[in-house]
Amino acid sequence: MTIRPALPDDIPALLAIWNPVIRNTAVTFNAIEKTHADLAQMIADISAAGHGFFIAEHAGAIVGFASYGQFRAGIGYAHTMEHTIVLGPNARGLGLGRGLMTAIEDHARRGGAHSIFAGVSAENPEGRAFHAAMGYAEVATLRSVGYKFGRWMDLHLMQKHLT
Repeated sequence: MTIRPALPDDIPALLAIWNPVIRNTAVTFNAIEKTHADLAQMIADISAAGHGFFIAEHAGAIVGFASYGQFRAGIGYAHTMEHTIVLGPNARGLGLGRGLMTAIEDHARRGGAHSIFAGVSAENPEGRAFHAAMGYAEVATLRSVGYKFGRWMDLHLMQKHLT
């Protein structure tokens, strides 16, 4: 298992992991698949802001990623982050999710982050259980804020204090 910062050459593998999740699941409320340019810009923006975008490799293949950035715009939120984590189907149960979370949490902590949020779809009970196991507490449920597949869905906000 290797956890390392994302590189531009990783984009095709990342798209192959992320776009099926966007297309086929309610894990994300986003219904628009990412393009190479979208992901290149996202990695560049995250890096320029001093935040992190990490990938997980297993058996020579990229099998997941995690990134984080500021929770909301404005100086008042400068020490509060929000993350995204996506694992491919071959990455579950190998400790890669924990490795990615540890990488982004450590990076955020070193950058002065006080806390980090996860927005987890109510239709993703495995994601809620994973975050709870990683020390995240559910702090809010936002009712009917996501719309995808012709239905409204709830979003659970989960938070972990880093300092």
